[in-house]
Amino acid sequence: MTTVKAIINGLPVEVPEGTTILEAAKQVSVKIPALCKHPDLHPTAACGICIVRIKATGRTLRACCTPLEHGMEVITHDPEIVAVRRGIVELMMSKHPNECLTCARNQNCELQTMCADFNIEKSDLDSIVPDLPLDESTKAVSLDPRKCISCGRCIQVCQEMQNVWALCFMERGIETRIAPAGDISLAESPCVKCGQCSAHCPTGAITEYDEAPTVWQKLMDPELHCVVQIAPAVRVAIGEAFGFPVGTNLTGKLYAALRRMGFKAVFDTNFGADLTILEEAHEFVERFAHGKSELPLITSCCPAWVDFMEKYHADMIPHFSTCKSPHEMVGALAKTYYAQQAKIDPQRIFMVSIMPCTAKKFEIQRSEDMRSSGYQDVDVSITTRELARMIKQAGIDLRSIPEEQPDHMLGAYSGAGTIFGTTGGVMEAALRTAYKLVTGANPPRPDFTVTRGLKGVKEGRIEIAGKEVRIAVAHGLGNVESVLERVRAAKQKGETPPWHFIEVMACPGGCVGGGGQPYGATDELRVKRAQGLYQEDTAGLWRCSHDNPYIQKVYADFLGHPLSEKAHHLLHTHYIPRPVYQR
Repeated sequence: MTTVKAIINGLPVEVPEGTTILEAAKQVSVKIPALCKHPDLHPTAACGICIVRIKATGRTLRACCTPLEHGMEVITHDPEIVAVRRGIVELMMSKHPNECLTCARNQNCELQTMCADFNIEKSDLDSIVPDLPLDESTKAVSLDPRKCISCGRCIQVCQEMQNVWALCFMERGIETRIAPAGDISLAESPCVKCGQCSAHCPTGAITEYDEAPTVWQKLMDPELHCVVQIAPAVRVAIGEAFGFPVGTNLTGKLYAALRRMGFKAVFDTNFGADLTILEEAHEFVERFAHGKSELPLITSCCPAWVDFMEKYHADMIPHFSTCKSPHEMVGALAKTYYAQQAKIDPQRIFMVSIMPCTAKKFEIQRSEDMRSSGYQDVDVSITTRELARMIKQAGIDLRSIPEEQPDHMLGAYSGAGTIFGTTGGVMEAALRTAYKLVTGANPPRPDFTVTRGLKGVKEGRIEIAGKEVRIAVAHGLGNVESVLERVRAAKQKGETPPWHFIEVMACPGGCVGGGGQPYGATDELRVKRAQGLYQEDTAGLWRCSHDNPYIQKVYADFLGHPLSEKAHHLLHTHYIPRPVYQR
């Protein structure tokens, strides 16, 4: 490996060739400020705050996109550079509304932090905040273009990482703003509500659509029986909002906090994940072993991916699992099975899902199938970020609160259900049960590690009863196109498909990197969050979904068997081609 040697602020540094000045400076504990740069994204040099000076020539360069060269002497901070950076931040603030106290990003805003770092308490520049409307049309993410600083992160994410192309820059110069192409609403655009734009936005320009006030209102209604469920990825991420190390699993503390907030029953989406596996593994075995439908089978538990597929890849509908996502399954059973067992009028049950995802807000009303109980199966879906704010508002000390158990009827789960929260987890969980269905025994080693890791597309071959099962796992919608093209090419040639089973998650890293998770996610954080899930899987009483006795009981007492008529009615859905642009 070729390296370059240089000097930064008088400190010698040696880094691999091609390393930017911004990254090289970190090696010698020098922090160069930047607003447009994010570890997930290619540098664009849009904000200009990261300028540095080359000592030999006096030239100023943007550190985020300039590779360090051999022999360079770089000055990152001097009075002139600091003054320029301060001036850039003041210019941004002149176009930014002074609404920090009422902004969802208050105390967690990169622009606010930058102002504090530069001790900007007031500016002599005139305020030129644009008069632009708030776009809440998707009811999943909220776009407030007045708060945009034109860093371009959201556009990069939407176009390059996710391949959705819902956002772009409009106008030029001082009038530059973000909006869907054609100046239509987000709901009319190709937006799939994945929320990665909000996860990468440095300010409050794009946030989740906040439904916490609705949840508080329902909790205070004595006529309602409010119940709640938490997704796998929430438990290993929410601690970041309370100062816990990244990846800390707070499952028991969350159960306790939710009861203190007023929920009458606390369920777990992991139970729904186990249920999904029973249904989906049976679907796969019917296709793989009995040839009843086309291969490959493609997973369907990610609502942003479902939206993307229906808009851009509707020809893949025959390959899609008809299983609803786990939280929808729990919602349907809460208003049927649980209502019957607890002798509660299902009309009084108000189901809240706590998800790492903004697209779940869209999913709960995606089609009539989401009312299979006779009522809306999930009434409200809130993100990890919304829950963190609610816990703080309730005055709950998450560090000292004792752990509690869920309501096991719809709350007990296996390790397989837990790993749903990370890329490859659905595939690994399904393979464990598919192995049992084909061979009659659990796999000798339940860890199918070929599905793990953050490579954009993972491929593997698993042998089950002498038969080879070829799998693929893709995460981040930008990685899906190549997978689907290979499937199409094989079909057109009449050849065997390259894979039998495909998992897709819209967000990088899967749900641990979801659009509703705590801000600041990078691959390093995604790995630590995933490790928290794998640790719980390894330590669990049951490693396979079919070994969960509460899952066995719900089939014995209520559903009958996987893929039964009742199971299909409550736990499955259908898909239709949808236009990319809504009218």
